[in-house]
Amino acid sequence: MKFKYLISIIFFLIFLTGCSSGYKELSVIETNKPRNFQEHLLSEYKKKATFEAEEMHDWNSAKLYSEKALKSLETDEIYPEEIAYWKLPEEKIYKIRIAHDNLMTIYREAKKIDPFNLAKAISSLDCWSEQQEENWQTWDINSCKNDFLNAMHNIYQKISSYENEQENLNKKNNNLEYETKNEVTIVTKNENKELMQIIYFDFDQFNLSEVSKDKIKKFLNNYGSIINEYLVVGHTDSKGTNKYNLSLSIKRAEFVKEILINYGIQQSSIKILGKGEESLAVNTPDDTKQPANRRVEIKKTN
Repeated sequence: MKFKYLISIIFFLIFLTGCSSGYKELSVIETNKPRNFQEHLLSEYKKKATFEAEEMHDWNSAKLYSEKALKSLETDEIYPEEIAYWKLPEEKIYKIRIAHDNLMTIYREAKKIDPFNLAKAISSLDCWSEQQEENWQTWDINSCKNDFLNAMHNIYQKISSYENEQENLNKKNNNLEYETKNEVTIVTKNENKELMQIIYFDFDQFNLSEVSKDKIKKFLNNYGSIINEYLVVGHTDSKGTNKYNLSLSIKRAEFVKEILINYGIQQSSIKILGKGEESLAVNTPDDTKQPANRRVEIKKTN
């Protein structure tokens, strides 16, 4: 009996040494002022490894985060863990699977356009999954989940803005080419920027997370006093039929309208419109999933 107990102790110490060695190696690496995707990954995973090791004494999780942080020194091909890695029942993993799909859809674009928020999203999705697997610290589950959703929201906005900038640049170049060939002068004037809040949705969904509802609330707190009438415009990506997407976009607009009413906006001050896949924020081929296109735009109309 004593021999078996001794063997167990030895195996535990070997396991603990293996778990802690990666963290010790990571702990001496400086992560100040990250400048690129790999350095952002290193910084984000180091924060999580440090928390798990020093605050929670969870060496299993510290090992995972430490290994991913150290791997980011070797390659920029770092992804969130596959769904099968986590031991979760189907009802718990459903939203994580959607989140994973959304992230992998925009991974390549985000790496070029917004490496900080991509690193934040990847590490936060691992954190959300890990905390959900443990399933006892609800505050940590929500914290990691909200960090992920905020990072993804920022990425979608950056992708949309980048698309618009590229489109405007192409138009400008085309105009310059036209001017050169025809020796004419074209006078242009800047368009006024619209006051607008964009809210994003999961695939085939028209309900919203608390994070998205908070963004609407902040928008109203900041600008509600100067808006008399609201136009709520629903959009979808190009996956699915035109008819279905038009219906879904209207449902999204109606859902946001109800939130506005719940926050004290008069129903008579809100108009809704569904555009389906008619006005894509990111141009894609037909029948293509693109999270940045699944949105509602809340606009000031006067």
